[in-house]
Amino acid sequence: MIRIAELKLPLAAVPYHPENHTEFQPLEKLTALAAERLGIASTAIAHLHVHKRSFDARKAALLAVYIVDITLADASQEAALLAHFANDSHVQPTPDMAWKPVGQAPAGLAERPVVVGFGPCGMFAGLVLAQMGFKPIVLERGKTVRERTKDTWRLWRKRELTPESNVQFGEGGAGTFSDGKLYSQIKDPRHLGRKVLDEFVQHGAPPEILFAAHPHIGTFKLVKLVEGIREEIVRLGGEIRFEQRVTDVQVEESNGQRQLVGLQVLNQATGESYALPTQHAVMALGHSARDTFTMFYERGVAMEAKPFSVGFRIEHPQSVIDRARWGKDAGHPLLGAADYKLVHHAKNGRAVYSFCMCPGGTVVAATSEPERVVTNGMSQYSRAERNANAGMVCAISPEDYPQDAESFAWAFDGKTLGVEKQAPGTFHPLSGVVLQRQLESRAYVLGGKNYSAPGQLVGDFVAGKPSAEFGNVQPSYKPGIQLGDLHQALPAYAIEAMREALPAFGKKIRGYDMQDAVLTGVETRTSSPVKIGRGADFQSDNTRGLYPAGEGASYAGGILSAGVDGIKVGEAVACAILDLPVPSSGSRGSGGAL
Repeated sequence: MIRIAELKLPLAAVPYHPENHTEFQPLEKLTALAAERLGIASTAIAHLHVHKRSFDARKAALLAVYIVDITLADASQEAALLAHFANDSHVQPTPDMAWKPVGQAPAGLAERPVVVGFGPCGMFAGLVLAQMGFKPIVLERGKTVRERTKDTWRLWRKRELTPESNVQFGEGGAGTFSDGKLYSQIKDPRHLGRKVLDEFVQHGAPPEILFAAHPHIGTFKLVKLVEGIREEIVRLGGEIRFEQRVTDVQVEESNGQRQLVGLQVLNQATGESYALPTQHAVMALGHSARDTFTMFYERGVAMEAKPFSVGFRIEHPQSVIDRARWGKDAGHPLLGAADYKLVHHAKNGRAVYSFCMCPGGTVVAATSEPERVVTNGMSQYSRAERNANAGMVCAISPEDYPQDAESFAWAFDGKTLGVEKQAPGTFHPLSGVVLQRQLESRAYVLGGKNYSAPGQLVGDFVAGKPSAEFGNVQPSYKPGIQLGDLHQALPAYAIEAMREALPAFGKKIRGYDMQDAVLTGVETRTSSPVKIGRGADFQSDNTRGLYPAGEGASYAGGILSAGVDGIKVGEAVACAILDLPVPSSGSRGSGGAL
């Protein structure tokens, strides 16, 4: 097959059925364009498949842009055509994108690898291990996705937080209560992202996620999808245990090497604790498992503080963003709700940028700890809510984090965790957690100490004066917003940089700095505040058998990249058990049974 990129059609040439919101592929027109591009007759193309479709809005006449795969009627012509276009980056052989298992578990294998966490990373680690016959045991500290949904709505509607069942913890991970974005900028030479999308479609996701350039699912569809993958793991012999929190790791040392031998697990439904022997545990913790990070630090697992970002959620009318991005085509059903991506480098050296943009969505309460306020964004598949929202955040680094014993004792229930012994010029691995807790606790107080969030109108924020009432933009955050002055909610350098960035963003997207747009604080869970080091074999830098994975360990940032990392780590566990080399970044796997 031959892959051809950059085939363009006017938006009006893309067929669409408005009654059932179905997009049809303009196969005849694309076949003609592909034939013209290759200098062959249309009849020479036996089959055309759309691989990707995006939109180019850089000019007044908006274009649909396609990447297609074609099969020639005469397969013997393919080699000559590819040789003729050898120097053309837009005409290439269609890559093999099928996932091939690295091996199969032998019959009677006694050891069952453990996966901790059932977000996207843990889900795909568990799935590929099950597909290779390893019958993994998956431990999830939260509840099933439907029980978790009820607990999450209880916070939003009744201001009642369930610390182990919320936006952060539970089946599906934090990505379940998000926009459900399924795209990433990671390098993926093995096309593992395609494996993720294929599994999603197989378990109920809309088929268009396979060809849309910026696919998404949305929370309601993710619920059913997550349940389907869980059922598949169980069908293949795996086991999913909910409300099981890992409280300790059991490590043995021999000849200077540390080896994982088991986990201590608390059954939160019964209050009973038990030991789970294992020498291979995937730690797909998520970015909010602060108690587990602390336990790892106390047990000597190699880790370090890393940069992340803090800021607010910003809400505009979706129509404002649509007009700015799509121009005269705003409102076209094929285009849907427009998104954006912005960055500004402030005079004080700080970078301010948009994060996790949710078209036609809502701002949600995302805390997982009592008496703290955290915001996030969420959309349904339709993206039909009146407002657009995104994180507007300022990049920070370990140099900005607290390093004093008093702050640590406040953040960790009296424990200083040895910060007073930290060498000058170095940064305690958990110092980012301290800052997050400081900002989230301050937001709780500014919001009125009832899980309302502090907020301010954009015009007042730039002018440095408190807000007293909402304008035309009605915020979506539940349980509610307490208007006031957000300058106390973040460090002064972040406030300064964001006040500078808003007018700059208004020049890029007309209306972005409108007076009535609403800022809601605080956004602190943009990424994990720690990095848990691992080697080329995906095992911890200093603890064999421990596999740091996904967003919590800082190897992913979103649903797709977390799923891809889960596949890689699942493969690495299989290779360790089978005594095989871990696939390289370009390897396709053996595909054989062992």
